[in-house]
Amino acid sequence: MSGPLVEQGFDLMLYGMGTVVVFLSLLVVATWAMSTVINRWFPDKPVEQALKPSTSIPPQVPEKTLRIIKDAIAQHRQR
Repeated sequence: MSGPLVEQGFDLMLYGMGTVVVFLSLLVVATWAMSTVINRWFPDKPVEQALKPSTSIPPQVPEKTLRIIKDAIAQHRQR
């Protein structure tokens, strides 16, 4: 009695898996086609060269800020 039921289950499984494979294949082909069309009509613009960093002197840190940082480090080391 379970023979035909197992066969029907197996057939249903193959049908479902086949449907999924066909759907995913169509999805991949559609995505590839859209990508090709978009890249053909709207190509990427060339990337501009990054500007060289300036060689100017970095800004000086105020003395008050340096004292605060030194005091914080000293306080941390005392713990």
